[in-house]
Order: sequence, then structure tokens, then C-alpha cells
Amino acid sequence: MSIFPTNPGPGSGSEPPYSPPPAPPFTPPSAPPSAPPPGAPAYYAPSPPYYPPAPPAAPARGGLGWKFVTLFAVVVAALIAANVYLYLQLDKVKKDLTVANDTAQSRLDKLEEAASVSTRSNRRTVEELRDQLERARRQASLAAGQAKDEALKKVDETRAALVAAQEQQKQQLSSDISKVKESADTQFTQVGNEVTSVKTDVASTKSELEKTVADLKRATGEIDGHSVLIATNGKELAALQALGERNYIQFTIQKAKQPQKVGEIGILLKKTDPKKNRYTIELTADDKTTEKKDRGVNEPLQFMTAKAKQPYELVVNDVKKDTIVGYLSVPKVLNTRN
Repeated sequence: MSIFPTNPGPGSGSEPPYSPPPAPPFTPPSAPPSAPPPGAPAYYAPSPPYYPPAPPAAPARGGLGWKFVTLFAVVVAALIAANVYLYLQLDKVKKDLTVANDTAQSRLDKLEEAASVSTRSNRRTVEELRDQLERARRQASLAAGQAKDEALKKVDETRAALVAAQEQQKQQLSSDISKVKESADTQFTQVGNEVTSVKTDVASTKSELEKTVADLKRATGEIDGHSVLIATNGKELAALQALGERNYIQFTIQKAKQPQKVGEIGILLKKTDPKKNRYTIELTADDKTTEKKDRGVNEPLQFMTAKAKQPYELVVNDVKKDTIVGYLSVPKVLNTRN
């Protein structure tokens, strides 16, 4: 839509249509002279009469100039109002952005603080778990039977005493160097004596273990015909476990209608004879059941499974009324037989 006004048609607006001014009254010319003036040539003709020009048309009331000024003033006022409105809106948006920035910064600070606390907590947790894992790994790698555990525990205590003595020396160093040196020498001597004592205990335990292993009863296996070591009591079974050649599972089986699980083997006690130390059982392995009838105490029962190339060994150490007590020897390496 154009900002310039259009000329209204006749009768279309409040402005009256333009009408030309009235013509001046007609004045008849004076009569021509009846004869030319004296001395005029024969061909003389009189000049035509003079008519004054028509006056210029008067401009229409309320013309284009006045309308354009009015429209320009309205447009300027609208622009000023729009600018004021936009300024107010911009000021409001700035204030809202300032509040939003402050809120976001506050939340960000809280999140950073929470993240920092969580990170420190997680780091402490990871360090604690790492320390626990390292301790467990050391204990697992150094554990080789109850006697060896006791010896290693003694060594750890001695090492802890040595560390404590060293820390004590560092604390006393600033006050009295000579006194710390004498105390350190004394403590080192005591620690050396304790280490020597521990070494003696370890050597004695190792010697006792070797003697116990040497005293173990040997029996001939049913399957491979080789001589196998048999444990007849808890001490001998601990010695076998310390050797680390096989895994051992102790059991106590009572007479029942359903077989009892020992590892992956099912054992069903059928009959016992405590006076003769004899028993009869059914072994279930790889979904196959085999009866071992009228077997004796400390007699190794060998049988094969699909999970190992070496035979399993079952030994009963004690026969009671409707109860047998013994252990199951399982090979260390379990794999599928070819």
C-alpha cells in the first residue's frame, strides 16, 4: 500500500469536485473604424480585439501537501512508539538474561562443587578398592597352606614393626639425632632377631610339611595303576592341599533317597558297616551312575569325567552308622577330553 494519497474521484470523498472558475463576462468589441486612419495604406486591416487571459485554477481545498505532512507525522509517531516499545522489551530481556545467567552460574557452581566432591569420593573408593585388591592378590599369591599363612603373617607383622620403627626414627630425628641412632640400632637388632626367628619358623614348618608329605599313605589307582597319595586325617589333607597339585573337597554324606552333590559329582550312600569299615555308594558323573560296592576306608576310588584328562579320586576316611566322611580329589586342569 502506497504512503502517498490518491486523488479521490468525483463524489467519492468529502472533498467537492474541482470546478473551473467562471469565465469573465463577455464584452463586445468596439466597432471597427469605418475608415482607415489618415495616411494608412490601402491594405490596412484593423487589429483583433484583446481578451485578457483566464485566471489560474485555484488549488483544491486540503490538497496533497497537507495529507502528506499528516501521514508523515503519523508514521514518525508510530516509529517512535515502536522504538520505545522495543527499548522496553530489550531492557526486560536484558534483565531476564541477567537473572538467568546468575541462576545458571549458581547451578553450575553447585554442580562443580558436587562433581568435585563426587570425584574425590570416587577416587578414594577406587584407591581403597585397589589397595584391597593388591592385599588380596598378595595374600592369594603367598598363601600355600595354613602353616605358610601363619609364617607370612609373622613376616608381615615383623615388616609392620620395622616400618613403625622407621617412622618413629624420623619423628625423633629433629630432637636428638644420637638418641635416634642408638634406638634405631637397638630396634634393627631386635627386628633382625625376629626375622631370624621367623625364618627358623618357616624352615621348621617347611620341614614338618615335607615330613608329613613323606609319611602320607600311598595306594595304587584303579584306572591308571599309578601310586597316589592318600590323606587319612585333616593334617595330611592340609599337607596335600599345600602341595597345590590338585583341588580337594571334603564331604560328609548321610544315607538318603536322593544323591548329595560334592562338586559336580553326585554321591548316594546305600549301605555302611562301621564294624568292618565298609560302605557301598553310587557315583553319578556326566549323567552316568556307577555303583561302588563294599569298599574300604582310605581306599581311593578313581573314575573319569568328560571335563578332565586325569581321573577324579574319592577317599572315605571314616565310616559311621548311615554316614561316611572323606574328600574328593579333583584335577587342577579341567578341559574337554579329545
